[in-house]
Amino acid sequence: MSSINELEKIVERLRDPKDGCPWDRKQTSASLIPNFIEEVYEAVEAIENNDYPHLCEELGDILLHIMLQVKIAEEAKHFNLEEVIKAINSKLIRRHPHVFDNEFKNDTIQSEQVKINWEKIKLEEKKHSRKSVLEGVPKNLPALIQAQRIQEKAASTGFDWKTKTDSLIDISTPIFDKIYEEINELKDEIEQNHQTKIEDELGDLLFSVVNLSRKLKIDAESSLRKSTEKFKNRFKKVEQICQKNNINISDTDMDTLDDIWETIKKD
Repeated sequence: MSSINELEKIVERLRDPKDGCPWDRKQTSASLIPNFIEEVYEAVEAIENNDYPHLCEELGDILLHIMLQVKIAEEAKHFNLEEVIKAINSKLIRRHPHVFDNEFKNDTIQSEQVKINWEKIKLEEKKHSRKSVLEGVPKNLPALIQAQRIQEKAASTGFDWKTKTDSLIDISTPIFDKIYEEINELKDEIEQNHQTKIEDELGDLLFSVVNLSRKLKIDAESSLRKSTEKFKNRFKKVEQICQKNNINISDTDMDTLDDIWETIKKD
């Protein structure tokens, strides 16, 4: 018996109405969502930390959730594991004609063109159920990921800044211009104290920064997480230095704290 078949049997036993696990038996597709999302983020954290033993474990947890979802769907006679695998196999072949279809084979195709072709094929497949290429991006995605995916989908139609070269300067210049424009618009609304418009302009500024991230081929969500983690580590060191020198951080002026911060940055 293969390992995947053994896992399938284990999940089947866990879901057994008589001899299964009480917790596993009562789960539904919806009730598993929070745990499912948590496992995915734990896998992401392992990837960002280059922690491959942990990643191996977390991918196993994700696979368990997939098998649970399949088992619950199978019990309700929606689909089974074989159908899930057949569907993804078919999709991968269909959306990679440059690899699997001799008529469209292309050894020189670049990854960006592959993404554009994927979106075009996807839109053609779903033309009866979707009216826009932007449909299909989950609304519950983290905002940065959602913004970047929306921008990628729009770009697949050609709705994107065109540059003469692949230079990062040429690629980013029009977007920097847009960012500065959004900053000025935000400053204007702040000066006029238009609360609703301030929120709108702040959102526009963030959206423009995500666009810069996309053009630089940097994942905005991961980039912000790294900066947040960096801030956390530095702030903890500020706390440690204050504690070591009997400084009450809450009663200390910002100039002193900023000096400590800059020292930590240099180190």
